[in-house]
Amino acid sequence: MTRIMKRPRPGFTLVELLVVIAIIGVLVGLLLPAVQAAREAARRMSCSNNFKQIGLAIHNYHSAYNQMPMQGGGTTGTKGIYGPTTNHGTATARPHSNGNLSFLVGLMPFIEQQALWEQISNPLGGENAMGPSPQLNRGSYVPWNTNVTALRCPSDPGTGLPSQGRTNYAASLGDSIDLQMYGKVYWDGTQNSEYAARTRAAFRGAFGQHEANKFRDILDGLSNTVIAGEITTDLGDRDSRTSAVLGGTAVEATPNICEAQKDAARPQFWGTGSTNLEAGPDWANPTQNGRGYQWASASTMMTGMTTILPPNKGICSRDSVSDWAFAERSALMAPPSSRHQGGVHLLMGDGAIKFMTDSIEAGNSAAGNVGYFGGTPQTGARAPGQISPYGLWGALGTRASKEVIQSEL
Repeated sequence: MTRIMKRPRPGFTLVELLVVIAIIGVLVGLLLPAVQAAREAARRMSCSNNFKQIGLAIHNYHSAYNQMPMQGGGTTGTKGIYGPTTNHGTATARPHSNGNLSFLVGLMPFIEQQALWEQISNPLGGENAMGPSPQLNRGSYVPWNTNVTALRCPSDPGTGLPSQGRTNYAASLGDSIDLQMYGKVYWDGTQNSEYAARTRAAFRGAFGQHEANKFRDILDGLSNTVIAGEITTDLGDRDSRTSAVLGGTAVEATPNICEAQKDAARPQFWGTGSTNLEAGPDWANPTQNGRGYQWASASTMMTGMTTILPPNKGICSRDSVSDWAFAERSALMAPPSSRHQGGVHLLMGDGAIKFMTDSIEAGNSAAGNVGYFGGTPQTGARAPGQISPYGLWGALGTRASKEVIQSEL
């Protein structure tokens, strides 16, 4: 009888198995960063698309009303722009929005938020049409607490309380902070000739507080002028891009004065010894003053940006904690910012979205603002009407200073 011998079946040795596992581990290690990069690229594209929709909405608004939406609009009280009392520092409920609504409020019907707009434009919950001032909203007015998806950048992880309704998009206020949150209207609502002269010199951006600008006012060309920029919202971590420190009146003369307050070991954050301003727009709720916390508010901290310090630099305040009881009064050095690597999205006047790097040529960051200082018109390079001292970055932020843009954006 013939005996059939079975040949042994080949297998992996332990060494071969370990080599295969090591190769798989290396491939996974190479793949994960690529997956994360692809996800961020998708988020960045979505962020850009949202901004594009805002740009289209501004153009549609202009077609409908022959002006851009106002930064600092809304209803006013019997004593004018800051409500029915003569004391603008009283945090009592007021029946008006106090001329403190952001440019985003008027865009609601143009970004498919008609239902939300109807709530705002009609009396709701005991409030008059156009609601209360966002700074005085204690959470009871539903529209101001609504998170509008079109106003959010997916790359920004900020969410929830203590914010009301967050936004990642802010109006460009240009290259000066003089009377940034007053405009030509004094706090009691009276027209002020001194303020009018100062705002003519200082309000050089696409938007200005209580100003109804039109595309025809952008004499430098829509494609050469930034009208809005991206901002990242506050996470409560002392990030210099999302919380402000005090620079005092010296900010107008030396815009980068607050940079010395940064943590040497972590230059993106304020140091523990810095004068961090967390008084909030409502002094009874001191944690509500984070960047981008109120999409409906015209406060620069919430929906404004400047073209003085380059993107992703720190926010520096001219005003002290006592003035921050109402953030609509605060003048800020407030660059755009983002969670993207190396730069921010900008909305140009023609509706184009540009990604601007942090390294953009920004002139002399220690130069003072053009216009007035302490109520007195400056002379020389800082005299009213001069070109921006902040290089290409400042030139992009001015609407009618006739700087020549030689670089390809």
